[in-house]
Amino acid sequence: MSKTLALKTAVLKTSVLKHSVNWLVLLGLAFFMSGCTKPDEVISLAGSTMGTTYHIKVVSNKQMPTAQLLQAEIDLALELVNDQMSTYRPHSELSRFNQLPLEQSVEVSPDTIKVVQEGIRLYDVTDKALDITLGPLVNLWGFGPDKRPTQVPTQADIDAAKAKTGIHELSIEGNRLSKHNAHLYVDLSSIAKGFGVDKVASILDKYQASGYLVEIGGELSIKGTKGDGSSWRVAIEKPTDDGMAVQQVIEPGTMAMATSGDYRNYYEEDGQRFTHIIDPRTGLPVDHKLASVTVLHKECMTADGFATAMMVLGTEASLELAKKEHLAIMLIEKQGEGFKVYYSDAFKPFLK
Repeated sequence: MSKTLALKTAVLKTSVLKHSVNWLVLLGLAFFMSGCTKPDEVISLAGSTMGTTYHIKVVSNKQMPTAQLLQAEIDLALELVNDQMSTYRPHSELSRFNQLPLEQSVEVSPDTIKVVQEGIRLYDVTDKALDITLGPLVNLWGFGPDKRPTQVPTQADIDAAKAKTGIHELSIEGNRLSKHNAHLYVDLSSIAKGFGVDKVASILDKYQASGYLVEIGGELSIKGTKGDGSSWRVAIEKPTDDGMAVQQVIEPGTMAMATSGDYRNYYEEDGQRFTHIIDPRTGLPVDHKLASVTVLHKECMTADGFATAMMVLGTEASLELAKKEHLAIMLIEKQGEGFKVYYSDAFKPFLK
């Protein structure tokens, strides 16, 4: 690796961390804007998971365990998701599948099966814009677990990596995942974080929480209201390199939310910008004006997947998909030195 590219890769890692920090600042702003509640009415939790951070606020009740026990249960559940679906852990369920030779299978948990099934469904719904077998291309462009790009890939490199992908090379039978291409590499990073949010929300639902806000790395699940009856309000970030600016504040009600963008996780080589959003149909990083996508859905896993797919599709195709699937989406497109915002009809009721 050249010293220049190594330095830029280090900057990439720093920018990812910066993205998480900026989300926390904005989320804190959203909490402040939504009004204060009495300290004993809301449990506030924070921690680390999936290479990022989480923040949770939940309205307490008599069924709820202590904050310490609740956090321990949540940490255990998120640790399990990592053990199931992380490509960074060599012994996770997903890594064991990726290491399989041709025509073999491995038994995995129902949770992993659920996320893989949703990935397959979204592949069809999004016209192949979301592909959970994209791993070889992600790694080729330097955005995989090793993050060691040595040079800009050639077309021959891209074609070779694409030959290792293919959703139809993956099959499910019961709780077993099978591969029909020895090089198949499944990467669930586009939806697994959203699934983690859903998992935490299900724990809070188990304790009959009347209101909560769960955030993992910027992906959210919101329910009900705060203890004083006021609405949760969430700030959507303006897609600028320096961050810290709010584009829009919304009141999601009971809904999950995911945002995807190309403005932080990227690197530059020879004056050319390469984003981590890879189009599985071409094998190339996307190159269009769409800078940020926010999707509201009842499940964060699904919102997460749609947000990633729409960053591949671009503005016009994303608006068409939102209309077809009745999705609430907000798009921020680069327009010269500024931005233009688009809303689907289903998103407009959430604007405040």
